[in-house]
Amino acid sequence: MAGDTTPHAPTRSLEPAPLADAPAPGAGGGNGDAPGTTSGRARATRSADVVQTRASLIALAVLVVVFAAISPQFRTVGNLQQIIDAAAVLAVLATGITFVLLLGAIDLSLPGVIGACAMTVSLLVANSRNTQDLGLLGIGLTILLGAGFGLLSGVLSTRLRIPTFMTTLGMSAIGLGIATILFAGVRPVVLDEGLGAWAAHRIGGFTVMSLLAVAAVALGWAIQRWTRIGRYAAAIGGAEDIVLLSGVPVARYKTLAFGVAGAFYGLGAVMLTARLGSGVVEAGAGTDFAAITAAVIGGTLLSGGRGGVLQSMIGVLALTVLANGLILTGVSPYVQQAVQGVIVVLAVAVATWPVRRRLGVVK
Repeated sequence: MAGDTTPHAPTRSLEPAPLADAPAPGAGGGNGDAPGTTSGRARATRSADVVQTRASLIALAVLVVVFAAISPQFRTVGNLQQIIDAAAVLAVLATGITFVLLLGAIDLSLPGVIGACAMTVSLLVANSRNTQDLGLLGIGLTILLGAGFGLLSGVLSTRLRIPTFMTTLGMSAIGLGIATILFAGVRPVVLDEGLGAWAAHRIGGFTVMSLLAVAAVALGWAIQRWTRIGRYAAAIGGAEDIVLLSGVPVARYKTLAFGVAGAFYGLGAVMLTARLGSGVVEAGAGTDFAAITAAVIGGTLLSGGRGGVLQSMIGVLALTVLANGLILTGVSPYVQQAVQGVIVVLAVAVATWPVRRRLGVVK
């Protein structure tokens, strides 16, 4: 109506705010913090990340110096090559699980997924059980199978609201069941020369498997650094509620992160099969603990949002150097497992120290 002076409420846009404009985890907003504290808290978080990474590197350096001083054999070039070769599979698995940990989730599916994928690839390439000889296609299908397991874990967790602890534990049981069915009482021996060369053939002193692991880690870092899957995984783990308010389809990116992790598990299973020379149902036994331990030692927090692939690799090297050094010094394998358990507890304590006050409640 003309001359109407009734004040109108300002129009609010229904367009979701971009993620980049959302406040940093724990900064400002609902806690009543002043806007000026946002940049300060972001700097504090980055500073804590740098401190944690440096601490992990120092711990790795200390291990190297100690074992080099105790054992002359540790200092040889041959032992260095052995350490790199031994770290190859764990590096790939830790790369995968890093994406799940960045979400603030947990993944216990590795034993079953690796078992199923190991049996699958051993039956798809040239083997002693059947006439299949799919070569690289069989390897690719196995990696896709691993990704499928991961995607299913993500869907069950996000759509049915099942905690990832239970979802992935159940997925591990399913994978082990499938692996046992495929086993059928006869272990398939891998006859594929190309796959066998992964563990036997050396280039520049290192096995093909080690070089593939380096390439896989580089790919994982690129996914984390340059794709939405990696960036959103860290953002979701840091402050999922803020990411939701920004209009990001959180369930989709959680599921995709699990799928990426599963693909790396599938590749790890192929590498284990190449190393063992046959399909083994129990090939993935203990890999969940080892991968999580490596990631945490390197600085990828179980609470999510902090760390990354490169940090997890520091943990992989630390664990491998520790195991190698303990063997060279004659320590029992059973003692090694106990030592690893103590180390992961200490690593979690150190990693959460800078944010302990902010966490408030520990579940």
